Amino acid sequence: MSLPNTLPEWLALLETRHPKTIDLGLERAEAVRARLGLVPGCPVISVAGTNGKGSVCAYLEAMLSAAGYRVGCYTSPHLLRYNERVRIDRQPAADIDLVAAFKAVEQARKDTSLTYFEQGTLAAVWLFQQKKVEVMVLEVGMGGRLDAVNLWDADCAVITAIDLDHQAYLGPDRESIGFEKAGILRSGRPAVCGDPNPPQRLLNHAARLGVPLLRLGHEIEHERNAEHWRCRVGETHYPALPFPAMPGRHQFDNAAAAIAALTCLHERLPVDVAAMRQGLAQARQPGRFQQIGARPRRLLDVAHNPQSARSLAANLRDLPEPGRVHGVCAMLADKDIAAVVDELREVIGHWHIAGLAVPRGADADTLGRVLQAAGLAYTQHADPAAAWRAACEAAGPADTIVAFGSFYTVAEIMALPEDLR
Repeated sequence: MSLPNTLPEWLALLETRHPKTIDLGLERAEAVRARLGLVPGCPVISVAGTNGKGSVCAYLEAMLSAAGYRVGCYTSPHLLRYNERVRIDRQPAADIDLVAAFKAVEQARKDTSLTYFEQGTLAAVWLFQQKKVEVMVLEVGMGGRLDAVNLWDADCAVITAIDLDHQAYLGPDRESIGFEKAGILRSGRPAVCGDPNPPQRLLNHAARLGVPLLRLGHEIEHERNAEHWRCRVGETHYPALPFPAMPGRHQFDNAAAAIAALTCLHERLPVDVAAMRQGLAQARQPGRFQQIGARPRRLLDVAHNPQSARSLAANLRDLPEPGRVHGVCAMLADKDIAAVVDELREVIGHWHIAGLAVPRGADADTLGRVLQAAGLAYTQHADPAAAWRAACEAAGPADTIVAFGSFYTVAEIMALPEDLR
C-alpha cells in the first residue's frame, strides 16, 4: 500500500485504522518507540491532570522560549488544525514535517496497530528529535499511567487539577483518577502537584517512589494584589510578577505550577525571573476564557466537566458589568452534563443549545431534558453555529455571550467567518 503524501490524507487514515478510538496501554507504542530509537537527549516535562494541562504547557513553553531555549511542545486536542498539537519554537509544525514524521513512524510500525493518538505522539517526539529541540513539554492525553506520553521518563512531572472525567477509562472517583495521573511520576525525580486537595492515592504513590513532590498550598504559594502577584516555591521567591496573559483566577494556579516545574529543573534549564515575566505575559492557549469580541462581550471556553464549569462560573462572576449572560452549549454524551449545568445555572440567564455531530456527541434533546429538569430557560438550535448566531441576535450591547461545553463547540465558533463571530 502506498503511503499518503499530504497531512489530511494521513489524518484520515489514522482516524479509521485502529479498531478503538481510545485503547489505553503502552505495549504497542513502546514496541514502535524502541524501533525508532526515540530516547530524548534533552529534559522532558510531562503534564497530566483533568483541567489546566494545556495552560501549564503554554506557560512552560513561553517561559522557556523567552529564556532562549528551543522548545518542542506537544498538546491535544487541537481546535482548528492538527498542526496546533506539535509546536517548535512556539510555531505549529509544518505539514511537510508532520508527513515526514508520520512516514517514519509508519515504517517502524510494521504490523503493530496504533491508535490515532499513539501514532501522533510518536511522530511528535520523532520530529522534536529531528529538529534538535533543547526541552520537550509533553501533555498527557488521558490519565497518565497508560497514556502514550508515559513512554518517556519525565525529568519533572506536573499534575494539575484533578476532577471527574473519562470515568469509563480512569475509574469512578477522584482517588482512582488521581492514581492514574500519578503514573507519570518517576522514582527520585521531582514533581509538581497543582491540585490544592490531591487524592490520597496520588500522595501515597509519590511517597512510595520517593518523589520530591511540591504541592500547591504547601511548598508552592502565591498571592496577588491589584497590580502584581508573587509566587513562592520552597525557599525561592518570585516577586512582582505580571498577571498571566490568560484570564481567570484559576490561571494563577496553573502559572504557579509551571514556575515550580522550572524551579525544580533550574540546574539543567536555568530560567531567570525576566524570562518568567516575559513568558507569563505572552503565553496564549486559545479557547480558555478567550474574549473574541465586545458589545456584546463574546467569550470562548472549552469547559466540559464539573470542575472546569465551576472555574468558568467564577470567571463570569468576576467580570465587570457582565449584563445578561447568554450561554451557547453543546457537549459530548459521555460528559456529566447535569453537573456542568448545575455549576453554571446561577450565572447563565438563557441557554442556547445544540447537538454535536461527532462521535460521542450528545444531541440537543439530551441537553434540553437536563435543562428542563433543572427549570432553566433554553432555546434549541440545529448546530453550535446556529446557537451562536441566535445568541448574538438576542444579546444586548452590554450583555455577555459564552460558548462552552467541548473543544468541538469552541472550534465550530472559531471557524465562523469573522463578521459572524
